[in-house]
Amino acid sequence: MAKFHRRQLASWLRAIQVFSLLCFVFMCYYATQLARDTALIIAGFGVITFMYAIPFLPKRFFLDKQNNLRSISGLKVYVIALVWAGVTVLLPLINNNYALNNTVIVTTVQRFVFILALMLPFELRDLKYDSLKLGTIPQKIGVKRTKILGVILLLIFVLVELIKPEIDLRQVKIVLLVSLVLIGFTIGSRKHQSDIYTAFWVEAIPILWLFLELVL
Repeated sequence: MAKFHRRQLASWLRAIQVFSLLCFVFMCYYATQLARDTALIIAGFGVITFMYAIPFLPKRFFLDKQNNLRSISGLKVYVIALVWAGVTVLLPLINNNYALNNTVIVTTVQRFVFILALMLPFELRDLKYDSLKLGTIPQKIGVKRTKILGVILLLIFVLVELIKPEIDLRQVKIVLLVSLVLIGFTIGSRKHQSDIYTAFWVEAIPILWLFLELVL
């Protein structure tokens, strides 16, 4: 956007640029505070994120003219879920030299499933924007089946919490509450709806999770 509006940047776009610059400066500082192994893992996830948005492979591998990972048919949500699960579960533990045992692996898979479910309301919202070549989940199986898939994923998410080697009743309550809220928003999702529905309410579900962690 800055490329096309560099002569007359709107004030909000200038604010985003300044904020992004500040974030970059802080990122560089905190990167120096990380362990070497942590920095290497972050670099790996960074490369995946970079390839998600930036054209980098020959056009014959792609189904859309964007030429990035997001454009490979059906791949988008899995890339996002992989990066989120890795950054929110594995990365903090590795940085603190925590042993990667079975519970960690199960939690990583559980988080991957949750992010997939969390993405579905956005996939439904984007039906009116996405190219048919993207092959998103709603494009492949339809709106109704996508909602059913979301409910199934969240049931798996709760079930995994119950089969962990050490069951924490507090965590079970949190997982159950978060899942019920997301199920409600998934069922209520539709192709034509207010942007606030997903961009605010669904986006706020991880914040709800944090709130429940603090309260319970």
